Amino acid sequence: MYSQLAQALLITGVLALSACGSSETAITPDTPAETPVAESPAAQTETAAASSAASKGGQVVESGPYHLELVPAPEADGIHLDLYLQTGDTHEAIADATAIAQVQLPDGTQQEIPMEYDAEGAHFFAFLPSQAAGDYKTVIQTDIKGEKVNARFNFSK
Repeated sequence: MYSQLAQALLITGVLALSACGSSETAITPDTPAETPVAESPAAQTETAAASSAASKGGQVVESGPYHLELVPAPEADGIHLDLYLQTGDTHEAIADATAIAQVQLPDGTQQEIPMEYDAEGAHFFAFLPSQAAGDYKTVIQTDIKGEKVNARFNFSK
């Protein structure tokens, strides 16, 4: 009995000393580990399906109740820009808005390009006539029924 008590005290002491020398917390029988609550497999599948269905493969910015996704596609004589402007919750396309792309080219010059709405594709689009290699910093400015919503994107060609 004495040796079991001594052994238990020794283990507790070693755990306490190792906890003092480390930034991690030692878990002893007196301090249960917290287990995060995991989503059910069905909820994980629904979340993943909603994300992949909403994404068009571009960069996404969630701004308040809005989902903005910019998909730049390099072409021989420039860059085709697609903007998917959607509601953030249901990812329904927002057609009754205006969108302008302000692009800083790799050489530092700026271009402002109004974007048109493609009803069939349910997105805005524009063409950037630039063949320069490098980084493009882009601000998309939208006006949704009088509400100004801006998003910043970066891409390279």
